[in-house]
Amino acid sequence: MTGQADFARIDIDYVPNRLCVESKSLKFYLASYRNEHAFNEAVTNRILDDFVKACAPREAIVTAQFSARGGIALMVRAEHPDQRRIDRDGR
Repeated sequence: MTGQADFARIDIDYVPNRLCVESKSLKFYLASYRNEHAFNEAVTNRILDDFVKACAPREAIVTAQFSARGGIALMVRAEHPDQRRIDRDGR
């Protein structure tokens, strides 16, 4: 890890079940990543995991579009339920 700052746009699309997430709480949660040292993919997956744990949505997609660094931009997408696993296992 380089220690350089990363900036990202985080989009969370979900189909709620019984609970939904308060936007102010979500804003504070996302701000907690400000000084986090982690790989972009790990951060995106952890946001999805925490979101699913918090409100158990029927479906959720977290898309993180990280700003270009060294001329390379990165977009990470994580889904619940994991469509790749469903397609592979047939369930």
